Amino acid sequence: VQLQASGGGLVQAGGSLRLSCTDSRRTSSNNGMGWFRQGPEKEREFVAGVAWNGGNTVYADSVKGRFTMFRDRAANTVSLQMTSLKPEDTAVYYCARARGAWASTTARDYAYWGQGTLVTVSS
Repeated sequence: VQLQASGGGLVQAGGSLRLSCTDSRRTSSNNGMGWFRQGPEKEREFVAGVAWNGGNTVYADSVKGRFTMFRDRAANTVSLQMTSLKPEDTAVYYCARARGAWASTTARDYAYWGQGTLVTVSS
């Protein structure tokens, strides 16, 4: 398994969670990374992405101002700090490694995917 996501769980609306993803491939520090999610009976959607250098972070409008993505290139990890969580944030969250160096909002631009971690937000 190249991408290992963790940190999901059950939280009340308004609460916070921090997801982490460790990439076992050392050379992936040259690739963009992203977080996607898939809620119940919904399509997979982009959440956040970061470029190879930890910059150029992009967010979906639905999470902008509430979620923050971080990258630690030395540790080969990315994390997603989620605050002010809403019931509609309930989903399986996936981290993914981009084919290129930059973040992308499109799933087809990501070549490797983690197994997902479930986030459930209760109202």
